[in-house]
Amino acid sequence: MITEIAPDLDRSVLGEYATLADDARVTRTAAALESNGITVFRAAAATDARRIVLGLIPKGADVFHGASLSLEASGITEAIEQSGRYEPLRPRIRSMDRDTEADELRRLSAAPDVMLGSVHAVTEDGSLLTASMGGGQLGPYVSGAGRVILVVGTQKIVSDLWAGLRRIYDYALPLEDARAFKAYGIHSAVNKLLIINREITPGRITVVFVDEGLGF
Repeated sequence: MITEIAPDLDRSVLGEYATLADDARVTRTAAALESNGITVFRAAAATDARRIVLGLIPKGADVFHGASLSLEASGITEAIEQSGRYEPLRPRIRSMDRDTEADELRRLSAAPDVMLGSVHAVTEDGSLLTASMGGGQLGPYVSGAGRVILVVGTQKIVSDLWAGLRRIYDYALPLEDARAFKAYGIHSAVNKLLIINREITPGRITVVFVDEGLGF
């Protein structure tokens, strides 16, 4: 799958960045996240992650999500938009005119009740790294959303911040660039980069680790 998306990707990075973490490493990282104010759940598979995530979202909540392969692969995107239990914002935003309704669109996406997404790296000492070309998901991650739920394959666990940055530039970016060009005819870039070291509001950020290689 990965080599099909980006056939020119340096194969030497696959072993380092595409391999699921072992149990001890996941446990160690989860404990570090918890000590940094971030709640952690663990799912054996994508179907379990979907059940956990849907169980965390209150009925009737406004839910926003960016373009995330992790959410799509786990079926969470489809469940949010079709269940009827929630108020999915993305379909509403897709229907809005970006020229005449730009201000309303911006406000609607900036502060949802619940923001869903993923990250590109999680350090063993409990930091979350996310890169973005446009940055639309970063504001809600930081403080705009009432609650943030991140679905993360354990292959994204790295030793430290520098390893996280290398994972973004050497692995995630080439894959996302190839995907974006194939899907939209544009190249991607690390235009904005977010590092969350700690969350001060209890229960605001939740990470659902999945023992499957979801996303980049």
